[in-house]
Amino acid sequence: MTAPLDPDMFDPVCPSDLSPIRFRDKWSGMIIRCLQGGPRRFSELRVPLHRVTAKVLTRSLRALERDGLVARRARDGRVDYALTDLGRSLLGPIDAACAWTAAHWDELLDAREGVR
Repeated sequence: MTAPLDPDMFDPVCPSDLSPIRFRDKWSGMIIRCLQGGPRRFSELRVPLHRVTAKVLTRSLRALERDGLVARRARDGRVDYALTDLGRSLLGPIDAACAWTAAHWDELLDAREGVR
């Protein structure tokens, strides 16, 4: 069994909202991050992704599954989601995008606020 996800793993002022680099949609990168430690049930994903509605989370998971990045598995009457090898290959680019955003955080904030 994997450790529970931290409910505060994504800061409310998460750089993903500020980053111009997107992985499919606003939530996909965060979903992939949640799944990097192993399979998770929908209810487990809802803990750190509490700002996303169930409908939008379902839509994002289905899109990731359709793209071959996430596998949906039913076992013992339970459904879980896990990264595929293709999905796992996105962890490096996501790390790079997060590092770039962190390095340019102030510039991105200034641009958003119209300060140059």
